[in-house]
Amino acid sequence: MRISALDHIVLTVTDPDATVAFYCGVLGMEEVVFGGGRRALRFGAQKINLHEAGAEFSPAAHRPTPGSGDLCFLVDALDAVIARLELAKVLIEEGPVSRTGAWSPLRSIYVRDPDGNLIELSEPQEVVLAGGAGEAA
Repeated sequence: MRISALDHIVLTVTDPDATVAFYCGVLGMEEVVFGGGRRALRFGAQKINLHEAGAEFSPAAHRPTPGSGDLCFLVDALDAVIARLELAKVLIEEGPVSRTGAWSPLRSIYVRDPDGNLIELSEPQEVVLAGGAGEAA
């Protein structure tokens, strides 16, 4: 078996309207409605399905809990993201700091969504190979 990509994840949320307002209004995702009124947040080729706490779609996680997520999203220009967050009065808890991503070093900041999930917003950094200055990995 070989897993090729992540299609979607599920977040259990207290208030779907507040969640959609944050992820769409602040982070720029797109709300999609499917399957009889279920709500999701789409970005790139992925989406986040939303389950309202106490009314989760079955099957669900064993212990669905609002605020238990720790997610990292890649962005193109972190400085522009920081400016947008400041305009939206979203508190940046930490950063910018250097982190290690799946494919490159990251320059990251951390914020929280309405349920307290930790949201890392990260700008991939160019990797310089030894002996090949300026070459990206």
